[in-house]
Amino acid sequence: MTTSSKAPTASASNPWLRLMRMDRPIGVYLLLWPTLWGLWFAAEGVPSSSNLAIFIVGLLVMRAAGCVINDYADRHVDGLVERTKTRPLPAGEIKPKHALILCASLLIAALILVLQTNQLTILLSFGGVAVTAVYPLMKRFTNLPQIGLGVAWAWAIPMGFAAERGGLPNELWLLFAAVVVWTIAFDTYYAMVDRDDDVQIGIKSTAILFGRQDRTIIAILQIATLGLLVLVGVEFGRGWIYCAGLAAAAGYFYNQYRTTQQRDRQACFAAFLNNHRVGMVVFMGIALDYLLLG
Repeated sequence: MTTSSKAPTASASNPWLRLMRMDRPIGVYLLLWPTLWGLWFAAEGVPSSSNLAIFIVGLLVMRAAGCVINDYADRHVDGLVERTKTRPLPAGEIKPKHALILCASLLIAALILVLQTNQLTILLSFGGVAVTAVYPLMKRFTNLPQIGLGVAWAWAIPMGFAAERGGLPNELWLLFAAVVVWTIAFDTYYAMVDRDDDVQIGIKSTAILFGRQDRTIIAILQIATLGLLVLVGVEFGRGWIYCAGLAAAAGYFYNQYRTTQQRDRQACFAAFLNNHRVGMVVFMGIALDYLLLG
């Protein structure tokens, strides 16, 4: 076992920041990109600065709240999994009741933010909270908890349209579906990292459900994501720059499939992390398409 000579960062050493996953920004990135997709499409390339600030701060707060409630729900099983046994709750660094107080505080902060928007966005926010609360429980009752995560991840899409347009046009649901399908795909890679441990302790996931067909099904889901995003581009009148962003995303998807052939844990985790770049290039395609092609 090797040790590092570097001192731990503040976020890595502080149990409260670790409970909110502030030491692991990948979740922020993966939530940020689809949120920006929605805002850019809703505002036709020019979202209001106030909505942009509200949604970025809001996703930070809600992602932290989601991590806290997830760890609270998993506090009795995280200690049995190698990757999660040092989290603050199973390690005894934070008491469960204090985690609940933190979660409530984060939800209050999120409510204050959403109150700066309009009535429809406020109403939709309660649905987002409900989905965030239900997702951690799904892994105990169904092998498809990734669908719950996908819906939670995609909830920013209708909220973004509500905030920017005050309504919910039909075409937004194509983008919503694309985010849900994409999330199922990348979170299955994540679940593949813990699959052996999850089987032993009774936690359910798509990685377990898909079995040896996992990579094939992930590839199908990724192709479906790209297909839905093509339809989104048609509905919103996007051009070749947007399509170039999708082509770059397809390249990343192919590389994920290629590098996970042996289903090595590190390779699967790297494939999961690589989806940050997928979200980024799709957003770049959207933003530049609106900026340069109008």
